[in-house]
Amino acid sequence: MEKKTHNFLRLSLTFLLVLLPSLAYSSLDFSRRLGLKQKQGLQQHRFDPTRSTKLSWRPRYYFQSSYTFSGFLSDKECDHLINLAEDKLEKSMVADTVTGMGVESEERTSSGMFLFKAQDETVANIEARIAAWTFIPVENGEPIQILHYEKGQKYEPHFDFFTDQFNLAFGGNRIATVLMYLSNVEKGGETVFPVSEPQTFQPKDHTWSDCAKKGYAVKPRKGDALLFFSLHPNATIDERSLHGSCPVIEGEKWSATKWIHISSLKAAYKHSE
Repeated sequence: MEKKTHNFLRLSLTFLLVLLPSLAYSSLDFSRRLGLKQKQGLQQHRFDPTRSTKLSWRPRYYFQSSYTFSGFLSDKECDHLINLAEDKLEKSMVADTVTGMGVESEERTSSGMFLFKAQDETVANIEARIAAWTFIPVENGEPIQILHYEKGQKYEPHFDFFTDQFNLAFGGNRIATVLMYLSNVEKGGETVFPVSEPQTFQPKDHTWSDCAKKGYAVKPRKGDALLFFSLHPNATIDERSLHGSCPVIEGEKWSATKWIHISSLKAAYKHSE
């Protein structure tokens, strides 16, 4: 039984990580927007592949791993998410690698909070849109986390997948991350992948921070979103998914994160449905 489950998981991840992203870029005809209706009462959500850009590639036997989506959120949606969170922020925590419990760490100096799943119509529509983009059901996602970085605040390079049994018991490991930028940043605050293999050469001038020059990086731009995968198609961890949030040098940074698991989290978050 365990072998059958592993084989099914491997086939499922291969389909998600390889076939569907490839189809999205295979022809102009297909690029005319895919629609996916998520649940009764929500608007139909469409994914426009022409607004999504592949960032990284891998040699033979590896697969494309990260994408950006220009204008994934409207300015109004960005402002709404900030308004929901700004008076409820607490110091950000990291998961202990052994116990899985949240602990304070100087590696992560931002503040943040979690929304409820489908907290309101705007949040529910964003979650449905994420499912349409990733081809992974809404129920596999954690509640959205809103993060705020002030000048000098950062998150050192880290992985989003779990190694502790406590967190792995809820929906299995994290397969993907969608990071949404809710504000522009005057300088700094880039998302950097120190060991990635970029799709194309990325020149960096004086507008990039020194931190961002350590690997392929994405500048925070209000409304844009970043998608990357933490697991290989065979469900093993992808160490090239190592990423961090560079220190904010000027201004402030607001972002929203949706972590997505291999399996459903419906039971774990039943109270917030």
